[in-house]
Amino acid sequence: MAAVSNYDIVLLDIEGTTTPISFVHDALFPYVARNVSEFLTTRWDDPEVQIHVRTIAQQANEDVKAGIASAIAIDLDADSADEIRGKVLANVDWQMKADRKIGALKGLQGYMWRFGFESGTLKGEMYPDAVEAIKNWVKVCKRQVYIYSSGSVEAQKLIFGYSDHGDLRDYISDYYDTKVGAKTEDSSYKRIASDIGKQPAQILFISDNVLEIQAADKAGLQTIVSIRKGNAPIKDDCKFKTTTDFRTIPL
Repeated sequence: MAAVSNYDIVLLDIEGTTTPISFVHDALFPYVARNVSEFLTTRWDDPEVQIHVRTIAQQANEDVKAGIASAIAIDLDADSADEIRGKVLANVDWQMKADRKIGALKGLQGYMWRFGFESGTLKGEMYPDAVEAIKNWVKVCKRQVYIYSSGSVEAQKLIFGYSDHGDLRDYISDYYDTKVGAKTEDSSYKRIASDIGKQPAQILFISDNVLEIQAADKAGLQTIVSIRKGNAPIKDDCKFKTTTDFRTIPL
């Protein structure tokens, strides 16, 4: 891999970068699908559950207005509790099948994953080389590591806090999700750089998604594409630097 220039900050994606895609699709998503009905039934009166219900209802009603065929309107004032619960489940079901990356769904997923991780049912799977590199960046090179993922900040903290390599949260300076903007928009990376207080060129962004890499590159960040088993194939004419092992990235 060609050398990267000096950088002060490392900004990391999660899925396909620090964590196998298979973990997200074979462990995290099925956990929600299996348990969401019971969660909404047994924890219905939990104030936090009701916050997620209202958020999903708002999104569902916006989707209906936008003409999205699968969306089901939810009237929090006129519908009964059973009707609301059933419509929330229906909306969650089609959104998960469509792999929608929106805040309303991610918020409920993160809430549910908290119970899974805290009970030991779920444990964040990390690439060993990614863990080693993160520790070297922070402990040896005195650089800061940040996370930018489409999953909610809460979900990100759970993956790193309950990982198969122990609690890694002390190595992460902060977390960003799509509240800062879409990962395929260059403006999102400019906002992150401004929030961190660094020039974009001082930040190295690593992701498996070439569209995200393109956006970060346009914003002025340094970039590397993460090549992992199970990731989407990268075209032979890809102009960006790539790596299959974080330990090969120059410190």
